Amino acid sequence: MAAHTRWTRLLEILGDQGHLDVLEAAEQLDCSPATVRRDLDELARQNLLTRTRGGAVVSTVAYDLPLRYKAARRADEKQRIAKAAAELVPSGSTVGINGGTTTSEVARELAVRPEPAGGGTALTVVTNAINIANELAVRPQVKIVVTGGVARPNSYELVGPLVDSVLRTLALDYTILGVDAMHPRFGAATHDESEAGANRALAECAGTVIVVADSSKLGRRAFAQVCETGAVSVLVTDRDAPADVVEEFTGLGIEVLRV
Repeated sequence: MAAHTRWTRLLEILGDQGHLDVLEAAEQLDCSPATVRRDLDELARQNLLTRTRGGAVVSTVAYDLPLRYKAARRADEKQRIAKAAAELVPSGSTVGINGGTTTSEVARELAVRPEPAGGGTALTVVTNAINIANELAVRPQVKIVVTGGVARPNSYELVGPLVDSVLRTLALDYTILGVDAMHPRFGAATHDESEAGANRALAECAGTVIVVADSSKLGRRAFAQVCETGAVSVLVTDRDAPADVVEEFTGLGIEVLRV
């Protein structure tokens, strides 16, 4: 198992249990205790956990994994979701995209679209995610608009009042939202209230809101609401989405695509 994959798994265990024992972790990851100790020391160096005698405990940021450690989780599902979501956006559209691993995959799908026959712009993308802007800036067929704001290192998203000041003057055809949770009654939500505010602004200026979320996020709640369930037009998820939860969403008028 690669180091990056082990680190991601260790952080997932910490997020679920709040603590971790070296010997138990070594058994779960099928590696030596010495390897786990080295991994924990490295993650502690990055301030992602707190080392204890014989293990580690969750730190203040471990519940919200940095983007680079989320990327390996449910990667196949995210790629399928991203492809399906990108196909919902016609050429010539203006689309908002927030930060996250799944939305980053959507941006990559949009980036490979061919230039229009006569040249010019195939899409206009408005984003508060600096990693997405970085990837798309080199694509001549994509016009990039980046909001202002203060960058969050966990998600590479720009947040704060500068985001609102830009977005309140714009009209988007679509907004594609990545979220930490999507619940039939409590809507789309994320762990951080500042991210929720920026993402809400993206949703409010769009004609159509598309949420991209793998099945592990459905029926769950997170700290800060991004938008109410009724504000979402389409939910793109994977084939493991629970049938009863999907039925609740469709009953509320949301189109659900399981891919």
